[in-house]
Amino acid sequence: MKNFIGSLLHLSDPTLPIGGYTHSNGLETYVQQGLVKDSESAMLFVRNMLTNNLLYNDAAFVKLAYEAAQSKNSSALFLLDDECAALKTAREIRQASQKLGVRLIKIFKRQVADEIINEYEKAIFDKKSEGHYCIVFGIYASLLNIPLYEALFAFLYNAAVGMVTNAVKLVPLGQLDGQDVLHDMQEVIETVAEKTIELDRNHVGLCNIGLDVRCMQHEQLYSRLYMS
Repeated sequence: MKNFIGSLLHLSDPTLPIGGYTHSNGLETYVQQGLVKDSESAMLFVRNMLTNNLLYNDAAFVKLAYEAAQSKNSSALFLLDDECAALKTAREIRQASQKLGVRLIKIFKRQVADEIINEYEKAIFDKKSEGHYCIVFGIYASLLNIPLYEALFAFLYNAAVGMVTNAVKLVPLGQLDGQDVLHDMQEVIETVAEKTIELDRNHVGLCNIGLDVRCMQHEQLYSRLYMS
């Protein structure tokens, strides 16, 4: 079997030039409203995002897209894209997911050629699909022969790194405080990755009304450092 470690690190690298650093995914609203204000509340935010949001939404779509790519089922991917778009009710979050996904394709299409990603990219170009980041991540994890658990762990770890980095800037937190939060999330990430693999399909898309509201409120904040 091809050694997948290098591909895994590349795909999940937080410094990939796709613009992830410009999005706080609602955290900026939480900080401005005083809901996230120190390392303890930042840790709670990251934990809740992993266990109550990503598990049922983006991580679940990584898994489902991975499986669809494994079976070369482009029709399933198109349906997943529609479902993912419908669940992202906040405009900024939906647009951020699209932008990150399309940019991820631009990077990896130079490295990996396959008909399944070509069909998906064409659907995006034809405006029949939107190209959400979690779905693109799942497709490439499959094409790069990355095992599913490792792909999910890396996806969730990447998300946690982004949240911690944003919290360090916004709260603000000390760099060491941020690293403490990230360290303490490792067992949570392991658990969420395992639960995602076993997740009941009927539970995919469980909504997080509080997060949706904060993401919508972000559009109207008086001052903003982030695009979402």
